[in-house]
Amino acid sequence: MHAVELEGVSVQVVGRALLAGIDWRVAYGQHWVILGPNGAGKTTLLSLAAAVRHPTEGVATVLGRRLGRVDLRELRRDIGLVAASQRLVDESLLEEEGATAHTVVLTGHTGTSAPLWDRYGQAEHDRAHALLADMGCKDLADRLFRVCSQGERARIRVARALMAEPAILLLDEPFAGLDFPAREDLITAIEDLAEREGLTTVTVTHHLEEVPATTTHALLMRDTRILAAGPVEETLTAPALSECFGRELRVDRLEGRWSARAVRTPRP
Repeated sequence: MHAVELEGVSVQVVGRALLAGIDWRVAYGQHWVILGPNGAGKTTLLSLAAAVRHPTEGVATVLGRRLGRVDLRELRRDIGLVAASQRLVDESLLEEEGATAHTVVLTGHTGTSAPLWDRYGQAEHDRAHALLADMGCKDLADRLFRVCSQGERARIRVARALMAEPAILLLDEPFAGLDFPAREDLITAIEDLAEREGLTTVTVTHHLEEVPATTTHALLMRDTRILAAGPVEETLTAPALSECFGRELRVDRLEGRWSARAVRTPRP
């Protein structure tokens, strides 16, 4: 059984193809990164894994349950999703009520738009504190969420997604809008998640520099299709990445972290 299994999957909206002919399998405990240019289909692919969209064609199975034959609300309880393009469902309300970082993480236990205090015992409070510590946010527990920096909020959102103990954690461009120190702090926190037994992660990004060193597998997309997928060392090659992004690239790796730059053609 796989955490995610897509067979012959396509997604069309108003006659426009968002995904075409996708075959992809993610085993439990693997840590994937999805790379590709804008419009490649990365976020649409992740929306299938997050059980927020059905395929137009093909079969999509998440955590052993086939989409279209399962209650998606039940399935989503086992899926953690953090998307930089989307505010938390309850974020505005939490800001208005002066919620602390600890409270925001607590709401992940119930997946609600406001804290349900009667549902949080000492075990839930302890877990929220532990998750903040794991994400390097121990000292933020009593800070108002509305005054936290973008980087701090990003790590708090991940802690909140982990509160329900998901089997799979999906991160859609989690580094968007972060400055260099905040980005590095979040990458470090994500790398530490690899120590959690059984947790599967999938991270979408545009930038090779944002690929965590603990990544085990990579998937490259272009024009709604998969160009390459497999173990990270075999997939993140200069030829494959050059084809993916449409220009000749030089790819380097140092201490598990990747970088890329365009090969500059000498002027005549």
